[in-house]
Amino acid sequence: MPGSLARVKALSIDGGGIRGLIPALVLAEIERRTGRSVASMVDLIAGTSTGGIIACALALPDPMPASRIAEIYVQDGPRIFERKLAKEISSAAGYIDERYDAKALVESLRSHLGDTRLDQATVPVILAVYDLQARAALLLRSGRDAVAMVDAAHATAAAPTYFEPVRLGARTLVDGGVFAVNPSVFAYVEAGGEPELLLSLGTGEHTRPLPYETVRDWGKLEWAEPIIDVVFDGGADAVDIQLRALAGDAYLRLQTRLDEPSDDLDDASAGNLAALHREAERLIAARSADIDRACAILTAG
Repeated sequence: MPGSLARVKALSIDGGGIRGLIPALVLAEIERRTGRSVASMVDLIAGTSTGGIIACALALPDPMPASRIAEIYVQDGPRIFERKLAKEISSAAGYIDERYDAKALVESLRSHLGDTRLDQATVPVILAVYDLQARAALLLRSGRDAVAMVDAAHATAAAPTYFEPVRLGARTLVDGGVFAVNPSVFAYVEAGGEPELLLSLGTGEHTRPLPYETVRDWGKLEWAEPIIDVVFDGGADAVDIQLRALAGDAYLRLQTRLDEPSDDLDDASAGNLAALHREAERLIAARSADIDRACAILTAG
């Protein structure tokens, strides 16, 4: 696809577990302002993890409204990230086994994505995954991979320590956030390096510090969980820096600090879901002019 589409309008959605509610609400606001579905306005959607799930839902043959996607986070999130005592004990809170059974996640994906294959997407989709078998980064593409959307979405969301890896053919796949929590760079390349718009939606920046006195004596056990957040957050920041230099004004990043909500990938409590909703509203209010600019570009031509 690189170079094949003139002045591509691309959408990229970060990983971040339950925090995907934030970009879902931003997209719902864009659809409200334009009166159009996201899939009808963009030429390409790239997603990682929770962003990959959103990408699939937006690109269904009957595109799911972003407002409905946001509702699903609130409805299904608590079941997907339900901390059952037996699993907490058997996994030692995720240290010796995955923290969650993927059954609720797969049931939710199957309920909403049905039997649709990735190659049936109404707009080109790129999903970031990592192949443990090949020890290589991998992009699942709607134009190439005739796999079930359920399987593709499950694979890109299989965050290490949270869910077990996904076996897909000869591949053993995990969350692409290990190398691309912000998949905007792949959308940029796919757009031939000259997008008309690259709208990049974050799921919130980590704000909890890791002070020297706390981490100075940490070993493998203590770093096991925090290092995932560090890798994810650092990778997103690196891509942001690169694309601000490469794409200039065509790159529009809508991101927010998680000062009120938890930055945990799996905090689907009612209180945190409400806090994430308020954070999305603050982001929309603070960046309203940028959202208007994005809407104008998306609906032009």
